[in-house]
Amino acid sequence: MAKVEPPSGTRDFIGDEVHRRKAAFERVSTIFEHHGFAPLETPAFERLETFAGKLGEEASSLIFKIMKRGAKEATGEADFALRYDHTVPAVRAVVTHGSRLPSPFKRYVIGNVWRADRAARGRFREFVQCDIDTFGSASPLADAEIVWALNGGLEALGVTEFTFQINSRQALYGLLEAYSVPAELGTKVLGSLDKLDKVAPDVVVAELVERGLPSNAAEGLVADVTAPDTDRIRKQLDTTERGRAGLAEVDRLLSLTDGLPPGRVVFTPRMVRGLDYYTGPIFEVAAAGFPGSIASGGRYDELVAKLGGPDMPACGGSIGIERILAIQEAEMPAERGLDVALTVLGAEEEVMRLAGQLRAHGLRTGVYLGTSGKLAKQMKWANDQHARTVLLYGPDEQKTGDVTIRDMESGEQTQVPLAEVAQTLRARLAAS
Repeated sequence: MAKVEPPSGTRDFIGDEVHRRKAAFERVSTIFEHHGFAPLETPAFERLETFAGKLGEEASSLIFKIMKRGAKEATGEADFALRYDHTVPAVRAVVTHGSRLPSPFKRYVIGNVWRADRAARGRFREFVQCDIDTFGSASPLADAEIVWALNGGLEALGVTEFTFQINSRQALYGLLEAYSVPAELGTKVLGSLDKLDKVAPDVVVAELVERGLPSNAAEGLVADVTAPDTDRIRKQLDTTERGRAGLAEVDRLLSLTDGLPPGRVVFTPRMVRGLDYYTGPIFEVAAAGFPGSIASGGRYDELVAKLGGPDMPACGGSIGIERILAIQEAEMPAERGLDVALTVLGAEEEVMRLAGQLRAHGLRTGVYLGTSGKLAKQMKWANDQHARTVLLYGPDEQKTGDVTIRDMESGEQTQVPLAEVAQTLRARLAAS
């Protein structure tokens, strides 16, 4: 027997789940547009070379590759890849359509991405990301605007307690210099530091020593980046030119987001973004009750040029909306059902005309499509549809020209002339 469930790491969405997701996407897109970001959509897949060397070693291993097709299928080679994220495809689109785009160009997208990750609870291979990016601006105002827009998007999704943990790639490189970390160990050391939000500091120290860092340097580095205040790390950063430049980026971003709630944006020296393309300020968002980060981003000034475009500054961010929706699912209100369920007890032509009138008045209306004429079975159908009201137009009603309206919550029944049903129901449901 063939398996009929969706592939591991993917999901089917049914009925009200779709409504809830679309409503969430609409709230976020409204916030993004209020901040001046325009929609941009790219294909579900790109040339494999588009992602090559742009994501970092770990991320590159999670690319869903598409094998060559037709006569070349037997080669076992890949030439396309499903979207790993929205940033690289957006950069490719900017390179492609640069002359047609305004400068700076601000864009957003809400759509699926695919990652060949190990599927687990809350970890999917196909999921939606909500992205915003600004191309063509080196101003720190652009970085700050990304933070402000993502903040608004998270609030629109009902997230209340969250923090932007910010850092700078320049600050991280300055930190490596301050601790005399050899250049060949730099990327590995940063990768170890990036684990500090998941494992104990002593575990990271041991890993740094194993990577070749002297034990005293490893202990001092981890102690400084995990200290409860940033005074120690600031002193270390002040000893190198790159450290001072990175610290200036951090402090400028803190200043430009000062209007957000107190404590909403904080300097977090241990925070390292794993993707290779970041060059300046970076951030992740941690929220009470949510595992991992629920948003992230940063500046990536060299990525456009790497894809064959001009030397163009850029920055952006993304909301991990799937994590948010998964946590909120249990708190969602009861499933929204039909406004009106129409039973079919004869007079089918009149029933269909009535259904059309109800829909024209904006009411979600369903007509019983089964073959049973038994009222009990039709009422069960209406209940399964979570209908708020049921209309009965049986032989008795047909004789008098009235329709019986049954309130499914109270059980109360009233009779209304057929010609007045749509207006009556619209008024009742609007008032309830």
